[in-house]
Amino acid sequence: MKAFRLAIVRQKYRPDGEVERFISHAQEALTQQNLDLSVISRKWPADVNPNGHIHLCNPIKFGRINRERGFADAARTLWQKENFDLVQSHERIAGCDIYRAGDGVYRRWLLQRARLLPEWRRKWLFSNRYHRSVMCAERALYAAQELKAVICNANMIKQEIIDDFGIRADKITVIYNAIDHQTFLPASEQQRQQLRAQYQIPLPAHCLIFVGSDFACKGLAMAIRAIAPTESYLLVVGKDKAEKRYRALAQSLGCSNRVRFIGAQKHTLPFYQAADALLLPALYAPFPNVILEAMSCGLPVITSTTCGGAEFITPGENGFVSDALDANALTDAIHALPQQALGSNMAAAARLRIMPATPARLSQQLIELYNQLLG
Repeated sequence: MKAFRLAIVRQKYRPDGEVERFISHAQEALTQQNLDLSVISRKWPADVNPNGHIHLCNPIKFGRINRERGFADAARTLWQKENFDLVQSHERIAGCDIYRAGDGVYRRWLLQRARLLPEWRRKWLFSNRYHRSVMCAERALYAAQELKAVICNANMIKQEIIDDFGIRADKITVIYNAIDHQTFLPASEQQRQQLRAQYQIPLPAHCLIFVGSDFACKGLAMAIRAIAPTESYLLVVGKDKAEKRYRALAQSLGCSNRVRFIGAQKHTLPFYQAADALLLPALYAPFPNVILEAMSCGLPVITSTTCGGAEFITPGENGFVSDALDANALTDAIHALPQQALGSNMAAAARLRIMPATPARLSQQLIELYNQLLG
């Protein structure tokens, strides 16, 4: 049987990105399905795709708008020349067969971001040339006749696409992200004690973890405000150029001794295992992988209504969901968590919920979609 040729379009390689995880986790399954996989990118490590089919498109760029348009034009020209059986883009480029909307709907993100701004600045946000260019590219993508299917990682994003672009529901497939639940494991009591000592967290203390590198979008300010009236600690794992501002916020609220800025970490597992819950009141997040990682480690999750990961949360059972800017509701949720996650019913329920979200299941769903489109 002749292999069918799939091209995946990703402008920039990210070690923690969904596309990169898909390729690394699903390579064996895809090989068994007789699929010839190629990657179209500006820059991509050759060892990430063992097949070695890496197509580089890196035209000269002058500014962000030119960078996006230049890559889109070069990538489209390349895939048309190569005549792939299917082109799956993770960038907003019109003319692809499949679009994976891993970043959600751009206008929806801007609407949530605007909630943090004073009234006079909101109108400038939507008149920004770069933002208008991205929204224009997104509209062209969904209007293109070539588009056969859309993949979303949350039902929240599916509904937004239907409402904003009029795409038929049967054209959109929801495929949740995958988690390796044999790697992300709950800590033993001994591991927990060792990690607490290592990171100087009192053993009996209640400790939450925040993971993300865009502090404003992921809701760190609200996370700090939420823990301020409690006795809980907060581990901040991630990097942001505005970190000093958040340190100052913790200082002003009198909780700086309980907020620990850990910085970006290559291996996040030990920090999950040292914590009792994940606190991620994101302004807008389609479905962060950190929610799956935390739940796999047996952590209840507190997140927002504008986070697709909320679809995995049953309030009171494995976490809580509130508005991203409702600090009081977030504080109430923290108080409602078990003092220690390890051994709690919430911990067991959190881990049980993510068990079906395996790399093998993700690969199977993608292969089924590809076969349907090729059939």
